Amino acid sequence: MSAQILDGKAISEKVKSQLAEKVQARLDQDLRAPGLAVILVGGDPASQIYVNKKVEACEKVGFISQKFVMDEDTSQDSLLRQIDSLNEDPAIDGILVQLPLPKHLDSSVILERIKADKDVDGFHPYNMGRLTQKMPTMRPCTPYGVMVMLKETGIDLVGKDAVVVGVSNIVGRPMGMELLMERCTVTFCHSKTKDLAKKVSKADILVVGVGIPEMVKGDWIKPGAVVIDVGINRLESGKLAGDVEFKVAKERASWITPVPGGVGPMTVAMLMSNTLFACEHLHD
Repeated sequence: MSAQILDGKAISEKVKSQLAEKVQARLDQDLRAPGLAVILVGGDPASQIYVNKKVEACEKVGFISQKFVMDEDTSQDSLLRQIDSLNEDPAIDGILVQLPLPKHLDSSVILERIKADKDVDGFHPYNMGRLTQKMPTMRPCTPYGVMVMLKETGIDLVGKDAVVVGVSNIVGRPMGMELLMERCTVTFCHSKTKDLAKKVSKADILVVGVGIPEMVKGDWIKPGAVVIDVGINRLESGKLAGDVEFKVAKERASWITPVPGGVGPMTVAMLMSNTLFACEHLHD
């Protein structure tokens, strides 16, 4: 058995096409286009690429985008003032601060400074809390994108055993909450988990986001499982690899995401979705 590929690039294009139609419908009613502000601190090459992808996505769906590039040595106060200004700008529905930030900046303080109704990344404690209480508004983009991908499989998630490997605030923790809302039985695994292979082998739905190339071996995968690989790692050879041993895993799984072209494009698409949601439901 060879797994079907969950093509994040194709699914994300479908999501963005639907968003573009909704934006055009707003414009036809003489309503304003949604606005997204993206802040980049420093010149990290990977961050520059990610920011540019988000700006391009804005153009594709018809949003107004503003990009603010700040120096590597920008002070925390300067960055907070920039956020405060955008918080008060009625044309801006979403504010995104590209991570990681330079080491002298406290990302938790900075992310909390963004108003919860403009936190389109879904990282603010208010938004994470609402997700935990089954009342999501701004949903963290990567887990949200994973849920859209899982819906594409047509699999009924109710009662499925889901294993989430990695417990970051950006992916693992909110991912578990999303799966719980769909009535999965969720197991979290982390660096101190004992007998990881055994726990992974019981997963009907496996989501891995740890940042270690091919840490989850293909022969750990339960036959017929759905495998979502959030990791993206550059090997010494220059090739990109996920956190799951793809070549072996795809012979055991029923569905699997590729790296690249899996979860990554969905994260950007759901950022656009959150921005439109903020515009229509929180700001209009």
